[in-house]
Amino acid sequence: MTEGTPHSEINQSLLKVIRLLVGTVILLVFALIVVGTISIFKPDVSSWFKKSNESIAREAEKKKAFEEWSAANQAKLESATFWHAPELNEFKGDSLKLKQLKYGKELIAHTAKYLGPKGSVMQITNGMNCQNCHLDAGTKPWGNNYASVFSTYPKYRARSGQVENIYKRINDCMERSLNGKALPESGKEMQAIKSYIEYIGSKVPKGSKAKGSGIFELDYLNRAADPSMGAKLYENKCQSCHQPNGEGLMAADQVEYTYPPLWGQHSYNQGAGLFRISRFAGYIKYNMPQGATYEKPQLTDEEAWDIAAFVNSQPRPNKDISKDWPKIEEKPIDHPFGLFSDPYPEQQHKYGPFKPISDYKKKEKENQSKTKS
Repeated sequence: MTEGTPHSEINQSLLKVIRLLVGTVILLVFALIVVGTISIFKPDVSSWFKKSNESIAREAEKKKAFEEWSAANQAKLESATFWHAPELNEFKGDSLKLKQLKYGKELIAHTAKYLGPKGSVMQITNGMNCQNCHLDAGTKPWGNNYASVFSTYPKYRARSGQVENIYKRINDCMERSLNGKALPESGKEMQAIKSYIEYIGSKVPKGSKAKGSGIFELDYLNRAADPSMGAKLYENKCQSCHQPNGEGLMAADQVEYTYPPLWGQHSYNQGAGLFRISRFAGYIKYNMPQGATYEKPQLTDEEAWDIAAFVNSQPRPNKDISKDWPKIEEKPIDHPFGLFSDPYPEQQHKYGPFKPISDYKKKEKENQSKTKS
């Protein structure tokens, strides 16, 4: 202690030292308690810093909701650019032509009333309506619509190996999807259907394909489509409309179907386009179950593929398709009947997996190009 140091300052210094010592002792005691507790009870300290299952679940739900919201908005923006059919009330021509267009639309929407088993004009089809496959009278985006028919026909089609006109395309549907007979090209009904298809596609530039036209092409699965899984999905998602045995549901008038048959004697035959499961899966994805759209699909891609596999595994009318695909190298990879220009079996061509077949065909094409060059 130096001379002249005030007594109060000495006391304050002592108090600081005492407080420091007391604090140190308290910390040491607390540390001993913590160490002792850990050594006795051995708690999982790492769990203290982990998120709870509830917290993880909440975050996953938020992430999923955001992703769904983003996808829905993206789909909404994209669908705004899709083709939309002109309305019949926009037609500026003469009244006779308008009458023909209206009759054409009526034939598409209610084919069975005019051409079905109880048809008022002819009895040449299975009772389904064209609209059962070409939704909203052929105007729904990705609903197997007619948007690009007028703009792309006449065109070469590998199935026949010929250049086909619209008449041939319409009669293909009559003979395959409707499992019926061809319409006379010069007849009133054929001319009305042709005129209607040309009118609703009249704003699509010749030689181009409208966005959202036809059927959406789904990516191939990494596995084969599974009919057994499709059967369960059909029971849960489809049979309330199309019925347990796929027979469809007749309207009260017993003339046309409210919900069409998906297999059996009144459904499409094995030569129809939808008998290829890639076509049917793409059709299902953005149109089924009822109310599904591109903006609001109700099924995953895998579910659509499996349902298509199940439905197309069921019995249906046969058609002589021996003259289809005269150049076998032009057969689609999911055409379910041989012969094939690749080494893969018929079963794989029907259900997949399709990517190996696709890769093989691409490689073959590349090799052919190298050989020619």
